[in-house]
Amino acid sequence: MTQRLETERILRERAHALARIPPPPPAADTMLELLEFALASERYALERRYVQEVHPLRELTPLPCTPAFIAGIVNVRGRIVPVLDLKKFFELPERGLTDLHRAIIVRGHDLEVGLLADVIIGISSVPVESLQPSLPTLTGIRADYLKGVTDRRLVVLAVDRILMDPRIIVHEEVED
Repeated sequence: MTQRLETERILRERAHALARIPPPPPAADTMLELLEFALASERYALERRYVQEVHPLRELTPLPCTPAFIAGIVNVRGRIVPVLDLKKFFELPERGLTDLHRAIIVRGHDLEVGLLADVIIGISSVPVESLQPSLPTLTGIRADYLKGVTDRRLVVLAVDRILMDPRIIVHEEVED
């Protein structure tokens, strides 16, 4: 009889545990989904809502008469996309291009641009409130495009500010 009572008690506990209402998932506006990547031995991230895709860096065509931070253009399924070299844009040390590099295709403000990354690390989510303001080591141009820094020292870039930079928008008309 004791065994039966013990079995019923265990089953009741299990039923009670399974019947509990799970806590609600965090609200979408309290979490940031990030695409993490490496640049010059540092870890950076972009909000996934701006990322269209990650494209292998093949057949990069250099463009003459453009700023040094414009690496060139790539053909992404019939679309010609300019590629920015963030290392030159942020004045970070360079190592040259390899087959491991990727172009992170981002879109915002009616503009589509590839951002050059050394290595794609992965995807993560962080609470919005965990972002801290700039680090003292981030100075100059990088601080201008900073959304925040996570507790893991992951630098989250503000894609919208990068895309609105007047240096990357070329508006020239060819005269006949």
